[in-house]
Amino acid sequence: MDQDKRRLYELKAEVMQALGHPIRLAIVDCLSRGELSVGEVAGQVEAERSNVSRHLSVLLKADVVAKRKDGLHVVYRLKTPCVLGFMGCLTNVLRERAEGASALLKSL
Repeated sequence: MDQDKRRLYELKAEVMQALGHPIRLAIVDCLSRGELSVGEVAGQVEAERSNVSRHLSVLLKADVVAKRKDGLHVVYRLKTPCVLGFMGCLTNVLRERAEGASALLKSL
């Protein structure tokens, strides 16, 4: 594998790692409906504000979300809404997995 291809895979893995936490997936889901402040996100994902802030920092670093100042508040939005397609794909993987397990159990 050449250097460029390897680097591309590394960059993709970084984004996948940023998404690889249940709270961060919940944050992405919340932001799919529009911009929210840290406090609003924390309320919706039922997590501590400081914890949500740390998770948002990870998503910011991976360029999944963006932020802007709105008066005294910082609001976050999905920078790359195409990530929702990836989340839909994950749901399909889980569905296939469940169907496979169900078929296996029925054959016993």
